[in-house]
Amino acid sequence: MRIDIITCVPKIFDRFLTESIIGKAIKNQIVSIHIHDIRNYGIGKYRQIDDSPYGGGAGMILMPEPLALSIESCTKQRKYDEVIFFLPEGNKIEQSYVNRASQFENILMVCGHYKGIDQRIVDLYATQILSIGDFIVTGGEIPAMLLSDAITRLIPGAIGNEQSALEDSFQDNLLSPPVYTRPPLFNELAVPKVLLSGDHKKISEWRMEQAYKKTSQLRPDLLDSEEG
Repeated sequence: MRIDIITCVPKIFDRFLTESIIGKAIKNQIVSIHIHDIRNYGIGKYRQIDDSPYGGGAGMILMPEPLALSIESCTKQRKYDEVIFFLPEGNKIEQSYVNRASQFENILMVCGHYKGIDQRIVDLYATQILSIGDFIVTGGEIPAMLLSDAITRLIPGAIGNEQSALEDSFQDNLLSPPVYTRPPLFNELAVPKVLLSGDHKKISEWRMEQAYKKTSQLRPDLLDSEEG
């Protein structure tokens, strides 16, 4: 898989691309992630990429020309399964979308910044508008990292135990059951005996029971959506 990310703050991705699962997946050529600086297409001597909004008001808006050139420099080279913009009005990212996106070959992500993106760019190029929740962050860079990470860990070979990803929270609309490791007793709290039993059938049944219990207590909306 190839992921291209368009941003006006490319250095924010430096450590992200070299650490943990993402870094290993890139090193092992399981995924390739390429960062594109909008300022390479900025206007004039100072490579301007933003301007004040028409109609007045606070903040600066990303100008259409540099963004269009940035996007088209990518789309001329390859066809993308999805061109994603991260905006407050977007659909909230859910595991079902991540699962589907992990099957794509090429993804282009466009990171907004400042007060926003000229709407004409969204209208012209976006095939998917996404959000990470009902709150505001400085730009689309953090959402792009989150989505890239969520997608990459589902690609075969990205993590050591592929079954682990299939047992994560939100797969099958359930939270993961509680997990434990050594020691068996910590601060007078013991690991559930069933996990020490060696009976894999009973362990599996316990985990499913705990997943439903945890979900019903903490995120009953997930069970409601499953029933609907």
